[in-house]
Amino acid sequence: MTRQTKKSPRPRVLIAKIGLDGHDRGVKIVAKALRDAGIEVIYMGLHNTPEAIVQSAVQEDVDAIGLSILSAAHMTLFKQVLRLLKKQKASEIAVFGGGIIPDKDIAPLRKLGVRAVFTPGTSMEEIITFVKEEIKPHAVNKN
Repeated sequence: MTRQTKKSPRPRVLIAKIGLDGHDRGVKIVAKALRDAGIEVIYMGLHNTPEAIVQSAVQEDVDAIGLSILSAAHMTLFKQVLRLLKKQKASEIAVFGGGIIPDKDIAPLRKLGVRAVFTPGTSMEEIITFVKEEIKPHAVNKN
């Protein structure tokens, strides 16, 4: 059999709560809204480490990682995820996130490589539009 490359029909997005924060209502709403909009969602649930998130993202062959954080450790944790993606040679996986992130930290996060930051009050439509317009499915190998 020969290998063919086929374009995935829709983006695959891994959604996770990072760190020790146990508030998951918002991230579940985002995961459901993305899924209902036709985006393939892998939801990891609560209390994930950067290592576990990156490992799952690589194994699941996702196009993006969406992180939810309320614990004020966003600068450290997002940086670790981006560093680990680079180490795994998976920097093409886009990272975006949301939660309680002060406005003053958004530009530094973007400079690190976070593609988008969504703060409280962001509409689901804005998040869905971002994923549909900015996250392009990459080619997948089919046997």
